[in-house]
Parts: sequence; structure tokens; C-alpha cells
Amino acid sequence: MKKTNEFIFKFTLKRMVLMLTGILLIGMCVASYRMSGFGVDPFSCMNLGISSFLGMSFGNWQLIMNAALFLIVWFSVRHCIGLGTIINMVLVGYTADFLCWLFLEQMGLSVTFTLRILLLLLGTLFASMGCACYMTADMGIAPYDSVAFIITTYAKEKISFRVARILSDLTVIAVGILFCFMAHHSVWEIVGLGTIVNACCNGPLIQFFRGKLEKLQ
Repeated sequence: MKKTNEFIFKFTLKRMVLMLTGILLIGMCVASYRMSGFGVDPFSCMNLGISSFLGMSFGNWQLIMNAALFLIVWFSVRHCIGLGTIINMVLVGYTADFLCWLFLEQMGLSVTFTLRILLLLLGTLFASMGCACYMTADMGIAPYDSVAFIITTYAKEKISFRVARILSDLTVIAVGILFCFMAHHSVWEIVGLGTIVNACCNGPLIQFFRGKLEKLQ
């Protein structure tokens, strides 16, 4: 019994660390994209566009949007919900806000063109690695990341995860652009090279990193 309890503890602790690492990486991803000035990831693109239109902070609006998506996930792919879902809903937006505030406002970081390129590359890696980490932990995934699973489920697996992810990413980008225009803000503040790279590469990279992590289990 003691050995069994120790195994369960180690297994659960490993999953917790993997889940929290993934969520931290996602927050770092959003912050990296925002500081790069090359556009943010698709979901953040939509939320920044809508929050700008509403005059609300990014973190607060992201939490509201995640809560709305949570309800959809609850009635469609409930197996995707877990502790990681709740933590992701709350922490990602505020982590990104905090990191941007810390590096740009408090530390006065000078974002050179070379640094922007580096932040773009890091943001892309953080996004896919973060998603892969908490998906592999299997403690629940972010409501938005569940959208691709909803598509594949209702398409009866005729649409692969990577294609479903690209479709959902392109849709939220369009919504973000629409609200940015309505808010009379520059679209290039939220949409750019980073947005396109993330939309096209995130699905395949998530699948790649998940495969690597699952082999280590």
C-alpha cells in the first residue's frame, strides 16, 4: 500500500508540474508575442481586439471569454475539463499582463529589431510546447484549446487535430481584426507575422511536442 501511495503521489506530482509548466509557457508566449510587435497568437488577437473595443484590460476580458468557452466545452467535450482548465483560464492572461508590465514599464526593456525576432521565435516555441505540456499532463486543457477537439469530435475524426486547430485559429483572427477596426485601433498592433506563424505552425508543433513528451512517460 505504501509503494502504491508513493507511486500515485509521484505520478500526480509529475502531472501537476507538467501542467503548471505548460500554463506558464503559454503566458510567456502571449507576453513574447505582444513585446515582439509582430502580432500576437490568434486567441490573444481576438481577445485584444475585443478588449480594446470594450475598453477592458486584456486579462479581465480573457477570463470572461474563457468562462463562456468553458460552458461550451462542458456540454460538448467535457472530458477536456480538469484542474488545468481552471488554472489556465485564470492565469494565462494575467501572467502575460504582468510580464509585459515588468519588462516594458518597470525595467524599460529596449526592444530592438533583433530582440523582436527572438521574441517571435520564442513565442512560437512557448505556445506549442506549453499546449503540449498541459495536454500531455491530462489534467484538463484551456477552453480555447478544446475547440479543436470539438471540431474533430463533431466531424467524426474526418478532420485532423492540426487542421481543426488551423481553422479555429484563422476564425478568431478574423474576429480580432473586425473588433480592432470597430475600435478604430491599428490592426498591426495585434495581427502580423507572429499571428500567421502561430496560426499555421501551432497545430503541427503541438502534435510534434506531444509525441515527444508521450514517449518520455
